[in-house]
Amino acid sequence: MAAAIKVMFLLSMLVLLAMAPGGEAQMGCGTVISYLNPCIPYVMSTGPLGNCCSGVKSLYSAAKTTPDRQSVCTCLKGLAQNYAAYISKAASLPGLCHVNIPYKISPSTDCAKVE
Repeated sequence: MAAAIKVMFLLSMLVLLAMAPGGEAQMGCGTVISYLNPCIPYVMSTGPLGNCCSGVKSLYSAAKTTPDRQSVCTCLKGLAQNYAAYISKAASLPGLCHVNIPYKISPSTDCAKVE
């Protein structure tokens, strides 16, 4: 029951982030969240990795421009700040999915330096 409440809370927070203005980049937080939605059960320790890697790889492929990569970074940084308890599992996703992103998923990442 407690895990279900956590998942519902996380989903509601993700919806709120998706509604936030995304700046000039084409890739807003809503798009990032839609790609990473299959990862929620794994990150929250309520399910397997499942189709998560497909979403991680698709997101990585979709972020083609520097503004898009910076936007994805900013969104992930915001999620890391809001859900610090889950940061270690979230930060492990690129390695588990064999995707080499040019920054660490962390609340302290400087997304302005992402190219």
